[in-house]
Amino acid sequence: MCIRDRLQYIFQMESQNQAQCRLSIIGRHLDAKQDLQRPPIKVTITGAAGNIGYGLAFMIGQGRMLGRNQPIDLMLLELPAVLDKAEGVMMELQDSALPLLSNIRATSDVKEAFTGCQIAILVGAKPRGPGMERKDLLSANSKIFQEQGRALNEFADRNVKVCVVGNPANTNCLIASHFAPNIPKRNFTALTRLDQNRALYQLANKLQTGVENIKNVIIWGNHSLTQFPDVNHGYLEQHTNQKVITSLRSAINDEKWIEQTFIPVVQKRGAEIIKKRGTSSANSAANAVCDHIHDWLIGTQPGEYVSMGVISEGQYGIPKDIVFSYPVTCTNGEWTVVEGFKWDESSVKRIKATTEELLEEKSMALN
Repeated sequence: MCIRDRLQYIFQMESQNQAQCRLSIIGRHLDAKQDLQRPPIKVTITGAAGNIGYGLAFMIGQGRMLGRNQPIDLMLLELPAVLDKAEGVMMELQDSALPLLSNIRATSDVKEAFTGCQIAILVGAKPRGPGMERKDLLSANSKIFQEQGRALNEFADRNVKVCVVGNPANTNCLIASHFAPNIPKRNFTALTRLDQNRALYQLANKLQTGVENIKNVIIWGNHSLTQFPDVNHGYLEQHTNQKVITSLRSAINDEKWIEQTFIPVVQKRGAEIIKKRGTSSANSAANAVCDHIHDWLIGTQPGEYVSMGVISEGQYGIPKDIVFSYPVTCTNGEWTVVEGFKWDESSVKRIKATTEELLEEKSMALN
């Protein structure tokens, strides 16, 4: 008797619905079928031959971003000097025979890459080199994101959703939006979900629970050392005989750990990974991109919110027209800042520091 027959014999002891559910869970090689009748969504990844782009392309092809029933027309954009590497990524994707990828192309032509683009993931950016000042990094990246903003403005779908990953992500996002005046500002976002995910793990590890039980941690401000990982409004969800909810501060009950360990660890996690690996975060960043876009387009869970860098409209007294990470909920492809939270004195100081840094970056980048 083959494995399939054995499984089906076992499942005869269950109801038909339970059996179908079990077969579906086991995987695509049994009765789990994909419905690929939807029109494909055109997704463009810049810097596609880099470590983040490489991992991200496969996650998208496996349905990690938009689900297992949404076909993707995937564009891999790279600089001419490394286009052959992007073509190598394309060849690996082709060899993986991923049903969701209805079309895969690699190009160094921004017109080809962005024409009709519906989701743009801007990963490619100039990394900070030895001895490089922050203003020099901003200046170099300003040119890159000016060009990409103009290309999006000219060629992309008018409702394109943009996620900026390349650092400094918040200000690069602002630059791209500034040079794409025909695309709504609300369609430009910066990735701070990686910071949120980092915070979730640190908290779950401290509390000896699963990351899925940590809810509503917030990342405020810039994706930098000034970011503020905030536990004040989150909670721990426990399932024993019934669901029990405890505030994170009460569950942790260790103010010193929050201030002297948790916050610095999250703020400096990227640098620590570079020390260990010799290169920056890759798959964790790609995973966070999938989380970010999935929740933006598919929607957040009821009662839960996530962190996204968005162009401020003045919420919480933050100056308008800087890209600031807020807690948001998402419905039908639109985000809404969760308002009404109060900040204590320590939080106010941290918010002030990250806001001032963003204003400084804006001034250096756009002037």
